[in-house]
Amino acid sequence: MAKKNYAMTIDLQACIGCAGCAVTCKNENNTVDGINWMHYTKKETGEFPHVRYDFMPTLCNHCDNAPCIKACPVTAMYKDEDGLTLHDADRCIGCKACMTACPYGVISYNKENPHQYWNENNAWSELSATPKEVQDHAGAPIPYHNPERDYNYESIRYRGIVEKCQFCDHRLARDEQPYCVDRCPSEAMYVGDLNDPDDKIHELLKYSHEGLKEELGTKPKVFYLRKFSK
Repeated sequence: MAKKNYAMTIDLQACIGCAGCAVTCKNENNTVDGINWMHYTKKETGEFPHVRYDFMPTLCNHCDNAPCIKACPVTAMYKDEDGLTLHDADRCIGCKACMTACPYGVISYNKENPHQYWNENNAWSELSATPKEVQDHAGAPIPYHNPERDYNYESIRYRGIVEKCQFCDHRLARDEQPYCVDRCPSEAMYVGDLNDPDDKIHELLKYSHEGLKEELGTKPKVFYLRKFSK
């Protein structure tokens, strides 16, 4: 079977700026407070009543020429056979070389033990359970823990290593869209196979599109279609 070459499109004209992609990403990938795999930028320009608001989801671009891979001294950042830029938590030594090399600022470092809050035994009030009691009742590391993330990556990354968007590779392995794509209320996002001429992504790329900081030669594979118009 021919190898795939995954890429993402984000239609900024369809995007409603709800940040639902960022929220669902946290749920799917068990990220801690302060660490996000799906980011976004927002900007207001002009003066009332002539005001423009721009919103743009940002994430790992899974670049064809990924500087994070070149910078990693232990090959913890690598390309898989389907063109994804992935992170190996077991190899990572937490040197942050990838963070320095990434021009998009979408790699995060775990400087604390993850989800420490859920080990606390202090209740908000006499009528509420402690975080530890909630955790014990759930029978999971965190009450909203998604065990499916453990399919091919650490479900919760540990202190002293980096982490980033994996394009929900555990879902792609089941021929499912990444969770951010699946839950977008305006269907503004899509991940497809550039090697498949019949894939919907080729129709989407007929719109005017661009990648972020393409002038750097990273060859990003997240393509932004049209313009945000809210």
